[in-house]
Amino acid sequence: MLVAAALIATGTPSGATGPEPEAGPAGAAGIDRGVGAVPEAADVVGPAPAAAGGAVAEADVSYHGHVSLWNGRVGIWLATDNHGPAPVSGTTVRLRFSVALDPRAALPPNCLRTGPAVVQCGTGSMRAAGAGGQLALDVATVGIPTEVGVDIDTTWNGGASDHNPANNTHRVLALATGDPYTY
Repeated sequence: MLVAAALIATGTPSGATGPEPEAGPAGAAGIDRGVGAVPEAADVVGPAPAAAGGAVAEADVSYHGHVSLWNGRVGIWLATDNHGPAPVSGTTVRLRFSVALDPRAALPPNCLRTGPAVVQCGTGSMRAAGAGGQLALDVATVGIPTEVGVDIDTTWNGGASDHNPANNTHRVLALATGDPYTY
């Protein structure tokens, strides 16, 4: 099944009211774990998918989109693709920001905060050579920075082998102009 725009979500703007963050599995306060929350990479354990003959399946996950910064808010639009040859059961993208995010800001249900400036989001399964999910994230930063750097990479891809990680690893610098900086 193709996962498309169903994963598009936007966090609650800073200062909006909402449920308090839950404590994580080890009682770590401040970790948002909503419906469909993605476990941390260290929590993901399981066998890699097998291809014919018992070999590890190969998939080529890629991300593209843009990052914007304006008035103390950072927005990310991200689309996933799988260039194949095998499908993936799901991926987890990690977004590392150069500035801390407002700890009161809500995240989309498929995302969780794993640090003051780190968010991980599930992007859904993808068929071989197909488009995956899209993610829209809009969160406030602590303070009003003049620029923000965002590192984007995969922390889990269903156990598939990816021989081209360059297209799913990006570093984007966005100035506080509101302009979209593409990757």
